[in-house]
Amino acid sequence: MNIELAAPDDFIPVREGWDARSPFVAQEGPLTFCHFDFVAQALAKIERGHAQDVEDVQTMLERGLVTADALRTAFDEIAPRLYRYPAVDPEVFRRAVEAITGGPW
Repeated sequence: MNIELAAPDDFIPVREGWDARSPFVAQEGPLTFCHFDFVAQALAKIERGHAQDVEDVQTMLERGLVTADALRTAFDEIAPRLYRYPAVDPEVFRRAVEAITGGPW
């Protein structure tokens, strides 16, 4: 299990309502555990581009946790806010999304 003390919004902007799209995992007393929005996770992994990240996203697509259309739509939604992340090259990021989702949209 890979546990990383980082959230997608450390790497890219995330869409409004991400918390509502964060699937429930468990409740332990007063604590609730949820996944971070899978689409945001996948986009952050695509942007980072590490081999393990790309493999993770391919697995997420295969398991139906995210869809190519959802990734493209979310990218289009966050693209106008990428200027807040100067380390991210929007065009390189777009090409990486296209590569993993099977081409331009």
